[in-house]
Amino acid sequence: MKPIFPKWMNSVPTFLFIVVHSVVILVIAGFWYYATPKFFEIGYMPAQPDTGFNHQIHAGKLGLDCRYCHTNVEDSWHANVPPVATCMGCHAENKLNVEIASATDEKVQFIRDAYDQDKPIEWRNVHVVPDYANFPHDAHINAGVSCFSCHGQIQAMPVVAQVESLSMGWCLDCHRNPEKNLVPRNKVTDLFWVENEWFGKPVEERTHEGMTPEELNQTLLRNPPLHCAACHY
Repeated sequence: MKPIFPKWMNSVPTFLFIVVHSVVILVIAGFWYYATPKFFEIGYMPAQPDTGFNHQIHAGKLGLDCRYCHTNVEDSWHANVPPVATCMGCHAENKLNVEIASATDEKVQFIRDAYDQDKPIEWRNVHVVPDYANFPHDAHINAGVSCFSCHGQIQAMPVVAQVESLSMGWCLDCHRNPEKNLVPRNKVTDLFWVENEWFGKPVEERTHEGMTPEELNQTLLRNPPLHCAACHY
């Protein structure tokens, strides 16, 4: 009796098994890569009000320390955005040295207008931590974690963009091996030095004023926590 199905049909179940499982693996891999903060948050660069704030000029060319504007970063969980009055300390009329700051009256007029109207400038957050997670800036800064580790080379950015995912896995990687991100505490906001003189060397070759990364780690009040309650409470 002649078979109902041809012999090649025997390979169909194997073929379907391979196809279905390949599709499932591709879907999982795609979701794993594209539905993560590493993909859709790195590079986030929101448009700022009016002409914005050029960190490359202020922090880079003029050499303003991060703490001049973010005054509470060593004492508060939140790295505060400066009030308009702080901006007016430099940008009041007839006070700004235009040749040094490369800013014209037209570029900073929105600051003066906000000050005259007693209104805040609605700067847009670039680095946003979810409400269910807590990140204390003061604890990290005082431990010796440089601004560079989380925000990248801010001093070279005309417009600030997010350079790290800020994901839970990214945070835990740092907590498990803090030595690679610890810098001397007096260099935390010196981002060019951190990038070139510290992170530009292998961990085992880093030293400053006799302190190595391992010795910096030993100065911490406690080991970086790994339990859930450290960030979620």
